[in-house]
Amino acid sequence: MLETRLPAWVRVRSVALATLAFAALFALGACADDGAQDMTGPASGLLDDEDDGDDTRIYDQVEFLGNPLVSEVTIMKVNHARYNLTQPYNTAEFLPQTAAFVTNVAGRPAALAATLGSVLYPDMLVVDASKPTATAGWLSWALANGWGGRKLTDDVVDIGLTAIFSTLLSPTGASCAPFTLPLCTDNVGSNDVAFSATFPYLATPHL
Repeated sequence: MLETRLPAWVRVRSVALATLAFAALFALGACADDGAQDMTGPASGLLDDEDDGDDTRIYDQVEFLGNPLVSEVTIMKVNHARYNLTQPYNTAEFLPQTAAFVTNVAGRPAALAATLGSVLYPDMLVVDASKPTATAGWLSWALANGWGGRKLTDDVVDIGLTAIFSTLLSPTGASCAPFTLPLCTDNVGSNDVAFSATFPYLATPHL
């Protein structure tokens, strides 16, 4: 059952979740050595084909997707173009929009919006390579002291909707029980085609 995929969701209270998320972000930033990229701001440049000593690099960013559902669900459509061009480092502009969706559209308490914002921004898919890969999973770095990242089998839609609309983190204003209709699941239990055992592991597409 989908409820058993991330049991830590049930065990973590919202205050503990926010504290753990901030601690994880701080720890990852503190562990960076002089040559590492800072997670909280843009790097000085992107890698190019060869190291010619020129740090002036040009690229065209046309789309951005970090954590699932942040843009698609919580950012107004009219702002998607700007979101795609300025993320993941534009937390000051877009975190309030995500919080407004949680409080105004979903009708949830401000404390829940703050908790979700603390793990979804900066909008990056966090990986803690010091943890066992067996603990991989979306937001597992914050929820269960895990590896993080995102597995192909993660039901990120159900997880995200459950966090926003269900009684899981707060009963106030909840629309459904975790992973249930009407708003806490997309009612799609699994992929309809098996994943591949070899790279790139994705299932054969429907043509």
